[in-house]
Amino acid sequence: MEFNNIKSKFPIFKQRIKGKPLIYLDSANSSQKPKTVIDEISRFYENDFSNVGRSVHTLAVKATNKFEETRDMVKSYINAKNREEIIFTKGATDAINLVAHSFGEKFINAGDEILITELEHHSNYVPWHYLRKNKGAVIKFASVDEDGEIDVNEFKKHITNKTKIIAFTHISNVTGTVIPVKKIVDLAKSKKIPVLIDGTQGAPHSVLDVQDLDCDFYAISCHKMYGPNGLGILYAKKKWVDELPPYQGGGGMISEVKKNEITYADAHTKFEAGTMQTAEVVAFAESIKFIKDLGIKKIEEHESKILEYGLEKLRKNNSVNIIGNPKNRASIMSFTIKGIHPHDIATILDDDGVAIRAGHHCCQILHDKLGITASARASIGVYNTKDDIDILAESINKCKKVFEI
Repeated sequence: MEFNNIKSKFPIFKQRIKGKPLIYLDSANSSQKPKTVIDEISRFYENDFSNVGRSVHTLAVKATNKFEETRDMVKSYINAKNREEIIFTKGATDAINLVAHSFGEKFINAGDEILITELEHHSNYVPWHYLRKNKGAVIKFASVDEDGEIDVNEFKKHITNKTKIIAFTHISNVTGTVIPVKKIVDLAKSKKIPVLIDGTQGAPHSVLDVQDLDCDFYAISCHKMYGPNGLGILYAKKKWVDELPPYQGGGGMISEVKKNEITYADAHTKFEAGTMQTAEVVAFAESIKFIKDLGIKKIEEHESKILEYGLEKLRKNNSVNIIGNPKNRASIMSFTIKGIHPHDIATILDDDGVAIRAGHHCCQILHDKLGITASARASIGVYNTKDDIDILAESINKCKKVFEI
């Protein structure tokens, strides 16, 4: 599969926005879906639909088999050791909430500390805040420097004998900073502290080997990986799958229910309560195939070239201030233009068919640290080209003309 014809794989690019070709630079928010993924959802509903893990009729068996095949594909793709370490959730947010709730219920008490960073998306802060509010836990923040970097020493200085878990993003959704994951995990392991990684931006853009990372938990957002909405994956080491209590109660996650006692299902099943997102899980197998066909290393190389071209273009514009200057940046360019609110930037760009995101990107702590209320963000996916960046740059110049800057 070649990148120069990749847009033809995505039906959405056939349309025009206000008479202009669609230039989609919002993949950090949610990626577009290839036709193979869209078709698989329809095919499943038309031919194989049934609830999974409950019935023994033909459709139920087919649906369950397809569902579990995807689990095996995910296991292989992220190089998990056991298939039971793959838990399907409603999204990465749900995955992080699962860990915060289950781990927090069993292991975190008043005065215990949770270490996160100033780069975190709200999804990797608010669930820990609940533990602070409800159980009297303490949240500490590893600080970012003016370039948007976090040094491993920032983690070292905050770790105490009360640190119960460290949770941090793989890649910042604002600055694109690639965190030195392996070094931080190694530090945590030396202190016997479990680690959760928010991989919402990491999984779509990086080679992912959870055994090599040696993290305890890794949260994945499938809709950012060219997959369906409403689906996430939590990788959890089998130790934690076995030890942690269930997150939600309902059908499918029980072993036996009596009036005076309930026993829970084994392994990952106890975390998958209720009717699962069967079609979405089955279709996510096509997302993995799509990424594997392109090759994740080739995806990294392609996006890196587009990113460098984009940064070079924007840096030539004296009115544009790029947020952060990390040594290792992935797929994201957030910026401001003096005198123009990011929402106005996004509105004017939309007139040219250019889709970006504007706002605080669910990352208000970082924006506060940087002294800004909002930013505009252009984020890159497999379907973006240098031509897209040229149109972005031209549209930014249009913003300046509109506001007479």
